[in-house]
Amino acid sequence: GTQRRGMMDLDLLKILACPVCQTAVELIHERLVCRRCGRRYPIRDGIPVMLVEEAQAPGQQATHA
Repeated sequence: GTQRRGMMDLDLLKILACPVCQTAVELIHERLVCRRCGRRYPIRDGIPVMLVEEAQAPGQQATHA
């Protein structure tokens, strides 16, 4: 395909929504950010991880345990 490894499919981005408030997300600094609640979801190997337990809440700093 036209997609490079590690890059997220932008067509997929159009249909993704925050699992908490069902609002569209946008790609900001390699993360998917909910336009309503501000939760940030990671992207791993080009795959969005849209899990509430993986999300960073607004204002929360990234942590690497």
